[in-house]
Amino acid sequence: MKNIYLLLSFCFSMLSFGQANVSYTLVDAKMTAIPSNVTNSTEGIAKYINANFKTENDKIRAVFYWTASNISYDVENMFAVNITETPQERITKTLKTKKGICGDYAAIFNEIANLVGVKSVVVDGYTKQEGKVASLAHAWCAAKIENKWYLFDPTWGSGYVNNNKYTRKINNAYFKVAPSKMINSHMPFDYLWQFVNNPITNQEFIVGKVLINKTQKNFDFEKEIAKYEALPKIDQLFESAQRIEKNGIKNQLIAQAYTYAKTSWNTQRENENGAKYNAIVNQYNEAISELNDFIYYRNNKFKPILPDEEIKSKIQNPIEKLEKCQESLFRIGSMGSENADSVSSLKKSIADALVQSKTHLAFVNNYLSKSKLVRKTMFSKVSWFGVPLN
Repeated sequence: MKNIYLLLSFCFSMLSFGQANVSYTLVDAKMTAIPSNVTNSTEGIAKYINANFKTENDKIRAVFYWTASNISYDVENMFAVNITETPQERITKTLKTKKGICGDYAAIFNEIANLVGVKSVVVDGYTKQEGKVASLAHAWCAAKIENKWYLFDPTWGSGYVNNNKYTRKINNAYFKVAPSKMINSHMPFDYLWQFVNNPITNQEFIVGKVLINKTQKNFDFEKEIAKYEALPKIDQLFESAQRIEKNGIKNQLIAQAYTYAKTSWNTQRENENGAKYNAIVNQYNEAISELNDFIYYRNNKFKPILPDEEIKSKIQNPIEKLEKCQESLFRIGSMGSENADSVSSLKKSIADALVQSKTHLAFVNNYLSKSKLVRKTMFSKVSWFGVPLN
């Protein structure tokens, strides 16, 4: 299958909108003292955190502080997103170089958080500061602490960029932010990840109308997230694309995100349909093997002698498999234009095999209706059926 990717760049901001009130001096000091030899993997960092902290609040602070204070923003490569890298490859590279862009910060935060037992997700969207929408997309995180969702931006929390130079300065304004506050500057592409019961539209975010309108129909985001997480990956992609479109495609960033979601869904669908197609081919090959076994048995004048029921089952079994193949193939859906000829060829092969198989079944029914003396006179050589498909 041909995978199609859409390049989404990520941004970095040098501005903030407040400060956290809670002091985490002891947690931060403990994370500053983490041995360097355990920081080459998220597993090592997570093990250290679990050994030193017990509460979700302390653990998530440890995750945020380590990520923000150890990963430097990669100004030189802020536009260079390698679309061939897997998320794990990006995490490994970032831990090795201790440099990355916002997608890398978010990926590392998310993986460590989940490893220490805190439910976390990466949120993709765009941002706004001082009334101006950023020209690049962004990524941050959400984590559920004591059954309540909060937002974290380890990239913005790590420092700032000025004149293309990164300066580290921990900014706690982007640690454990309430969703109703984060929406002032961070807008998810998919409104599911606003974590509010009255999500705002893209238009409202762009013009600065971010106050929650409680007269709108209530959106139970907790229930919707649970439903989303229970869906197969292909359905998650489809529903996300629908929500992105529903919330208004108001700028190029949203349009890119919508195209990416639709493309990912279509690619996932074609990949899943390809797996189904391969399973059908395997079942077809089994049926053809059984059909040819029957033909061999018929050409051998039904020897060795079997009970009538077993003789009939030797042709009924491949027919049933072929009929299942035919039904499954008609339900399979799109696999891309490049596979259309293969699908068409398989449909024809199944149809031809069914015609021949049912001819053999008619012979068997006729054979079984005759006396043993007449049966001996009914045989003539028949041809094998084709060859299995690759």
